[in-house]
Amino acid sequence: MSIIKKQDFIDSVADALQYISYYHPLDFVKALEKAYEKEQSQAAKDAIAQILINSRMSAEGHRPLCQDTGIVTCFVKIGMQVQWDSDLTVQEMVDEGVRRAYTNPDNPLRASIVADPAGARKNTKDNAPAVVHIDMVPGDHVEVAIAAKGGGSENKSKMVMLNPSDDVVEWVLKTLPTMGAGWCPPGMLGIGIGGTAEKAAVLAKESLMDPVDIHDLIERGAETTEEKLRLEIFDKANKLGIGAQGLGGLTTVVDIKIKTAPTHAASKPVVMIPNCAATRHVHFHLDGTGPAELTPPKLEDWPEVTWEVGENVRRVNLDTVTRDDVKEWKMGETLLLSGKLLTGRDAAHKRIQDMIGKGEPLPVDFKDRFIYYVGPVDAIGDEAVGPAGPTTSTRMDKFTDMMLEQTGLMGMVGKAERGPATVDSIKDHKAVYLMAVGGAAYLVAKAVKKARVLAFEDLGMEAIYEFEVENMPVTVAVDSEGQNAHVAGPAIWKAKIEELDTALKG
Repeated sequence: MSIIKKQDFIDSVADALQYISYYHPLDFVKALEKAYEKEQSQAAKDAIAQILINSRMSAEGHRPLCQDTGIVTCFVKIGMQVQWDSDLTVQEMVDEGVRRAYTNPDNPLRASIVADPAGARKNTKDNAPAVVHIDMVPGDHVEVAIAAKGGGSENKSKMVMLNPSDDVVEWVLKTLPTMGAGWCPPGMLGIGIGGTAEKAAVLAKESLMDPVDIHDLIERGAETTEEKLRLEIFDKANKLGIGAQGLGGLTTVVDIKIKTAPTHAASKPVVMIPNCAATRHVHFHLDGTGPAELTPPKLEDWPEVTWEVGENVRRVNLDTVTRDDVKEWKMGETLLLSGKLLTGRDAAHKRIQDMIGKGEPLPVDFKDRFIYYVGPVDAIGDEAVGPAGPTTSTRMDKFTDMMLEQTGLMGMVGKAERGPATVDSIKDHKAVYLMAVGGAAYLVAKAVKKARVLAFEDLGMEAIYEFEVENMPVTVAVDSEGQNAHVAGPAIWKAKIEELDTALKG
């Protein structure tokens, strides 16, 4: 019998969450390196390069890989012979570990959890509670798999109740393009098949805790039904041409994970959950001898990747840019932004909408300005701001026409695609939408030289800031003529991949 002490468990959870905030799993780093080396789409290659550089910077600086430091999901497998030396439940101990990790003054992590989700949605301030799954298993020790899952990828989860004769691969290939790029590909897809609706979801989430090993599977060959499905979906998903950040390219997924469970004869529940480019999880073991020991990876295990700005880059001064200047920018072009950049996301946009509806004056003049959809991590030391990567722009689509029409906003910076109506609005107002790389938050933050709150300070990370940026890299995703990189890029690369396949077979 092992006796697991409360403090050992809490300390292990807290240490693990700090660890995964700045260390990518090395198997994922190696998978991204493979994707980088073979990528032929320059836009996708540049995006993967920024993700890899950001990964190394985070590992060196012990700062978050992504500004969205996630909702904590914890799988706890408890041996039947384990005894607890604790006055708290397992859920309570996990939550206490979360609190300590997310309020660590040396590396504070962004608190993103809101209580009363159907009502006031008030931030809990410490990122607790976590989502905890507990299994009782044979043995005398405790195994923990813990992850921090960003909202952008979690929001793209899909669930379906298929008929028993329906094809899972067909559903995945039909569904994946509808998920857009808000889940920050390249990443993994976790797929749960069977059980009941909620069981399939748990299976899908737990599958994402496994290491990236698809290339090992390709080499040795599939033996089980699940392995055959993994290989088929991996091959066909990448042939869709969605690519890194949805810009079109050879790699959309670096692995496919599948877990199954027996199900009712009339049922075939399937859940697909993507994991983003800021994949964060770790496993640890407790046997009563003390807290878990997490060995830091070696920095030399990261690839030496550099990202060079191309010759055709356009340097933009946000303080002097005009609408005539914006009309010259073309879809797919790389810009380096310098000057004053406003920020704002969901809560700020809702408050602006309410103020306009009441005829109240706005606290910020948006006319001919650019707004960055971001909720940064708190700064430490001499940082102007903590990691500050883009949030998913589609959540701001319902506010975009209002912002362009009634505030005079000239352009937006965010992550992933915009909806068709929003693209039409951008075109009608001769505005522009620029895309920063999701999963490169620490790298982006280095471009922010100053930051101050202008309005809605009570909203915390959702307040309106003014950033002073220097050479912040972005891509023109939707230009003033409505040309859309997230439509054109994947279409071009799907066709190119088909041509490559035909050439190989010929």
